Amino acid sequence: MNALQVPVGPEADLPPIIFIHGASGNLRDQEAAFLAPLRGRAELLFIDRPGHGYSERGGAENATPDGQAAAIAKLLEAKGIERAIIVGHSFGGAIAASFALFHPDKVIGTLFLSPATHPWPGGIDWHYHVASTPVLGWLFSHTLVMPAGMVLLDPATRSVFAPNARREAYVEEGAPALVLRPENFRHNARDVANLLDYVTRMAPRYTEIESPAIIITGDSDPVVLANIHSVGLKRDIKDSELIWLKGVGHKPDYVATDLAIAAIEKLSGKDRDLDILARKVEVRIAGEKTVAR
Repeated sequence: MNALQVPVGPEADLPPIIFIHGASGNLRDQEAAFLAPLRGRAELLFIDRPGHGYSERGGAENATPDGQAAAIAKLLEAKGIERAIIVGHSFGGAIAASFALFHPDKVIGTLFLSPATHPWPGGIDWHYHVASTPVLGWLFSHTLVMPAGMVLLDPATRSVFAPNARREAYVEEGAPALVLRPENFRHNARDVANLLDYVTRMAPRYTEIESPAIIITGDSDPVVLANIHSVGLKRDIKDSELIWLKGVGHKPDYVATDLAIAAIEKLSGKDRDLDILARKVEVRIAGEKTVAR
């Protein structure tokens, strides 16, 4: 599995931190948000999930979050990381929850950012269904996805950040275009197509998670239904804290990076008042919207 391992600095004050990206992503998505502010403070491990970025897919078991969690657990063992704080964004939240459930001895605490973890009404976008089918999916992914995807990449990434402004350098820094490569696109489609059935089976078991968790979610998320996923995690994980952000969409990792880092600090044992920090984020965002007008 491909990963970027950043060594600990001489004045480190945090335990190891593992970052798990969401659907249509790769390790650079979380690296661009967290590497600079956390460099030296902890050992950092940014992961390309199986079949994403530059990681091989591996076996069929890696088509579900528990299989990907197991692959990450093996990677931690290979890297000599015994326990860590796990950070999961969006689809990565389902993997982070599975990691906490099935590998509790390796978890200090979990930070969920706009997670997708529970059964939701409706389905998924049509292109996931098409790309995940055996023959038509191959043709679709090898002929239409790249040219159409490059045209749509800018508006699509802006819509993921909405209603907040996307960082202008995100398309270069986060490298979302990597998912448009045919095999990556199909692996991503299979992940998404399998998710609803998986979380329907697995969500009732989140009550077994004993490690602490913090959930940060925006009330204006256009991608996942926070009232289902984030509220569900708060309900199901006994030692959990839910932080709502007014006016924030699907990317609190970028829009509220300082708050996310404070949550990591709290999971490591430091005293942090996340509610006060969240209100400061909301004031800043409101001010930015006023200036934008």
